[in-house]
Amino acid sequence: MAALTGVKVICVGQFYFAPYCSMLLARLGAEVLKIEAPQGDPYRRLSTATEDGTSVQFSMLNSGKRAMRLDLKSEEGRDVLRGLAEHSDVLVQNLSPGAMDRFGLGYDALSAINPRLVMASGTGFGSFGPYAGQPAMDLTVQARTAVMSTTGFPDGPPVRTGPSIVDFMAGVHLFSGILAALYQREHTGRGQHVEVSLQDAILPSLSSNIAGMINSGGTMPERTGNAHGGLAVVPYNAYPTTDGWVTVLCPTQAHWERLVAVMDDPEAQSDKFATMGDRCENADEVDVIVGRWTSRLTKAQVGEKLAGTAIPTAPVVGLAELMEDEHVAARGVLRWMQDDAGQWLTLGSPLFLSDSPIVEPTRAPRLGEDTDAVLRDTLGMSDEKIAELHRTGVV
Repeated sequence: MAALTGVKVICVGQFYFAPYCSMLLARLGAEVLKIEAPQGDPYRRLSTATEDGTSVQFSMLNSGKRAMRLDLKSEEGRDVLRGLAEHSDVLVQNLSPGAMDRFGLGYDALSAINPRLVMASGTGFGSFGPYAGQPAMDLTVQARTAVMSTTGFPDGPPVRTGPSIVDFMAGVHLFSGILAALYQREHTGRGQHVEVSLQDAILPSLSSNIAGMINSGGTMPERTGNAHGGLAVVPYNAYPTTDGWVTVLCPTQAHWERLVAVMDDPEAQSDKFATMGDRCENADEVDVIVGRWTSRLTKAQVGEKLAGTAIPTAPVVGLAELMEDEHVAARGVLRWMQDDAGQWLTLGSPLFLSDSPIVEPTRAPRLGEDTDAVLRDTLGMSDEKIAELHRTGVV
């Protein structure tokens, strides 16, 4: 049996934050119902939309869910959501700050209907503090939380990280909070409100950068390129090869000594590189030595020569290479699926439990695909009432 079989989840969220959190719940067996406004999640209609009008991003993050079209700006629509909350275990939402409360659908209101409900709210900056209530997206949080200031090279401008790390790290944090609340409910019988902010979720990842700033008395450059965020480990960089780039790092003295032996470069044996402190003081010279060695080899040859040394190394791969990577395929987190409608791409689960099988994803639902079935089966509505809600645009 899947770990969350029988858990009913409502996702009132769009973009990446709440959808990724609820996708993880779905892969563990929860029944996830995605609530969308009448016009649908904005991420359905990006420039990457496929022939059926659904973007690749939306398909990847919402496969394996049911979909319901519902106008929460109408009182009848809000009544429908209250009814669904009464029959659910979890409600995940990342609407604009304060929206659920303005709709009369905040935690206090919904828990009065269903005391066992766990409500999980994803916000930009949380419900308290000077920035509480400010709208936020991945880019703006990266800007305000020094992620951009610490990304890139010292002589260049601040740079956004390639992946949307804020949204997805926050999604994982929200997911873990939900699991903790469900576990506690087993002992108390009560649900609770779980809150995770984008800023809080990403801030701990700056630990090395913050330590480097403190240890250097503020003299260390914020942007360190491919070097260690705290400039405390050398070598730690991407080095050129004959067919691209390769990363090499030596976090301990033993790693460095093994690398020196493999490189067989007399200059690397100099006393000026004897300790980690010495290497950090002479980082540019160390990089020249390591780069001189790698530049004569292919990415694969570097990996072969360092095999068995336990020195962390990896080739720098592009997206096309990643999509064809045999290990990525074997793990199944990035998956090509096949059904009667053809081939489609989705995300598997990064969570592996020995006694809880992962639920196979199904294609992302069409907008409102399950609306009638949910109203009929969960709320017991008649066909006439459902037809009226369609007529008035509530669903």
